[in-house]
Amino acid sequence: MKPEDYKKIITNAIAKEVEAYTFYRSVSDRAKDPAMKSVFNELAGEETKHRELLQGLLARGPTTLKFDEAKDYKVGDSIKTPDLTPTMKPVDGLVVAIKRELEAMQLYTGLAQASKEAEQKKMFTELATMERGHKARLEDIYTNMAFPEAW
Repeated sequence: MKPEDYKKIITNAIAKEVEAYTFYRSVSDRAKDPAMKSVFNELAGEETKHRELLQGLLARGPTTLKFDEAKDYKVGDSIKTPDLTPTMKPVDGLVVAIKRELEAMQLYTGLAQASKEAEQKKMFTELATMERGHKARLEDIYTNMAFPEAW
């Protein structure tokens, strides 16, 4: 991969992380439930870490990263994305968040597949794994909110 291509890809990924951070902060600010507020604040913080990581990579070039593998249950993959509105329900905010994590996961997976260098491929694979973990966490919360057990 040419250095200018690498820079363009990482710069685009940074922009996506900033967009995700902004979205999560916005949802957190509107959330009335303290647990939901906490989840979205935590996700915003993780997106900030991703941005900082990517900015470091942009400054230094690819480095070795290590993360645990996360399972993708694909719960949110077939759910229709609701329109963003100031009055959206918390469960709809979760769907939007799931979809954004899915997009980030797919972006990083595609970049890993297109990478010719082993270190670069590993970096994007591990970023995809982190986003998959975010998605799984959100899908778990969504499942509990959208399909609560009734006894």
